[in-house]
Amino acid sequence: MTDFAVPPGYLNTPSVGIPPAPVAGAVAESVERWRTGATRPGEFDQYVDRSRAGFARLLGVDPGRVAIGASASQLVADAAAALPAGTRVLAAEGDFTSVTFPFAANPGVTVTEVPLEALPERVEGHDVVAVSVVQSADGRLVDLPALRAAAEAAGAAVLLDATQAAGWLPLDVAWADWVVAAGYKWLLSPRGCAWLYVRPDAQERTRAVAANWYAGEDPWTTVYGLPLRLAGDARAFDLSPVWLAQVGAAAALEYFGGLDLTQVAAHNTGLADLLLEKLGLPPRGTAIVSLDADPERVAAAGIVSSVRGGRVRVGFHLYNTADDVERVLRALE
Repeated sequence: MTDFAVPPGYLNTPSVGIPPAPVAGAVAESVERWRTGATRPGEFDQYVDRSRAGFARLLGVDPGRVAIGASASQLVADAAAALPAGTRVLAAEGDFTSVTFPFAANPGVTVTEVPLEALPERVEGHDVVAVSVVQSADGRLVDLPALRAAAEAAGAAVLLDATQAAGWLPLDVAWADWVVAAGYKWLLSPRGCAWLYVRPDAQERTRAVAANWYAGEDPWTTVYGLPLRLAGDARAFDLSPVWLAQVGAAAALEYFGGLDLTQVAAHNTGLADLLLEKLGLPPRGTAIVSLDADPERVAAAGIVSSVRGGRVRVGFHLYNTADDVERVLRALE
């Protein structure tokens, strides 16, 4: 695609997404303004508004239900820290620790891990379920319809981490109590931007653990002095924005607003499943593939990937083609 300058063999989007030209250009322009002393703090509010609206659009929710932050774990902590003593949390074995550590750090909470596939059937007896929509290590997807049904039947709250899903997988997750995602992977944004959706009835069960000036109804009037005066919606959980990250995120999420995520998912999973087919393995319908391969040999073939759990992890996104599949196959011969 002409919007991208990604070299052949770049299959490391699950670690770092590569921005399209409009995103890189927006950040470069902002850096130049900063370099030449033209930057004014208030000018970044528009980018925060645009990124917030863009994430809300991905989830099909009102922008007022979305908080901005810098990382997924910071935002997960707003839900985890508010849980009372005795809360029982259910999680998937081996999930990314930005999902589980904030809950485990609450001394009054008990976290139980079970295999991802067994998660829905084990919800009964737990108060909260916290899980990634797509597993970082190997791309497995949680059964969202089954999880929703089980959680509603058990009266359990649900926190979803969509970091490895948002940007390629169409999401119907507004039913969850909380949905968090970082932007620097599949959303092709700079590192330092993340978002938290808070369902309206979950707001009182969420704590602003890093309450700050930017979480006010009008941030520029809450820079000094008490009393505490936070916004009345999810902006109460805002963190002071990482300016350049928000500039890039605003452009990136508007870029995604012009795409059909159903087509993006078909493209990404089509390439991943083509690789599996060529390897004699069944399709999995996910953009991430975990391979039993020699990392050094894979790297020597010009493939940029990661190693997770002792296996080579590759991910296919907008800028990848069937040539990348062939490159992996040659490395595995």
